[in-house]
Amino acid sequence: MLPAYNAEATLSRTVAELDRDVIDEVVLVDDASSDQTVSLARELGLEPICHDSNKGYGGNQKTCYRQALELGADVIVMVHPDYQYSPLLVPAMASMIAYGEYDMVLGSRILAQNSVARGMPRYKYISNRFLTFAENIALSQKLSEYHTGLRAFSSALLGSLPIERNSDDFVFDNQIIAQAVAAGARIGEVSCPTRYAADSSSINLRRSIRYGLGVLHTSLDYRLHRHGLRHCGYLDFKPGLLRDRLPEPGPVEEPGARVSEQSR
Repeated sequence: MLPAYNAEATLSRTVAELDRDVIDEVVLVDDASSDQTVSLARELGLEPICHDSNKGYGGNQKTCYRQALELGADVIVMVHPDYQYSPLLVPAMASMIAYGEYDMVLGSRILAQNSVARGMPRYKYISNRFLTFAENIALSQKLSEYHTGLRAFSSALLGSLPIERNSDDFVFDNQIIAQAVAAGARIGEVSCPTRYAADSSSINLRRSIRYGLGVLHTSLDYRLHRHGLRHCGYLDFKPGLLRDRLPEPGPVEEPGARVSEQSR
């Protein structure tokens, strides 16, 4: 899945690295871009879904995931079309789910590399580490990163989460991880090369601060909701029942499962 917004400069490179021998469907949702993202997508052989007005990053993902589930995908991969994350990792991430080892896989810019040396701005790295530390404590996890734009889900997990209750803004990414943790999902990670360029998308400082506060709020939501001290609608579902629906570990007969792909 490719959640696109003004991705004209990087879309061709992203699509070129998608392995169409593995990926059955590429879903691109354009969030009312002001550039030529839509026309370029059509030139590349895609059939973009276009929002009449800007729905926000989370709103874009909701459309992407709905479409992927309607297509009957077994594995859904989101990759940002800004070419910050490597589309070449999609088959590896999909296989981790298709073979039944994980329900959700994150592409981490932190694992096994010096992210700052590879181009991540130092302030982003510091905020990433601080927020990840706080989230790991609140959610009782040991993930290396929560803020990646490269993610894979099993359809069983994704279809079980009440994602429509999540924010339409950037904090959607953290809320869906909190939901997955609440559902008892098995979450894995792969190392993803850090790649920053002038034409890659980035949010400004004001929105970055807003995002960081939203992350901390989500962490607090999870902790308080878990202990019955606060009711949070997006976390109010039956995790025990969802856990029963998740696939058990083990091989599958057809590992070349359907994959829909999206970008952040």
